[in-house]
Amino acid sequence: MSWMLYAAWAQSLVATVGSLYFSEVMRLPPCALCWYQRIFMYPLVLILAVGIGGSDPRVRWYALPLALIGFAVAAYHNLLYYDVIPEGFGTCSLGVSCTVRQVELFGFVGIPQMSLTAFTVILALLLLSFRKGVTRANQPQA
Repeated sequence: MSWMLYAAWAQSLVATVGSLYFSEVMRLPPCALCWYQRIFMYPLVLILAVGIGGSDPRVRWYALPLALIGFAVAAYHNLLYYDVIPEGFGTCSLGVSCTVRQVELFGFVGIPQMSLTAFTVILALLLLSFRKGVTRANQPQA
């Protein structure tokens, strides 16, 4: 199993624990888009762990759709959060606004950016693990 899959699992675990810390320990209510991102992040912890534990090379294919959709939602959330596009499609009309600034590390890194970074890292590691798997498959067997 590629080290990249272990790193993708570790990133998904850190992101999951981080989101639970914000909501359960700091008592920050998640917005609607944060819930959608959680829907795509949390299963990655289990899918990658089971795939790695079972030495299933297809785990990349199981995790990739979740990472891609989560990345798309996180990218959209960042566009709203940083006022690149207006908040007007109704996704953030219930509960906490998706543009409220609850936590900003270092004065500029908000929760949406943390999520986008986590999905970007996971997506990059999954895609690179495909490439590494292809190069191994093309090498002659000794």
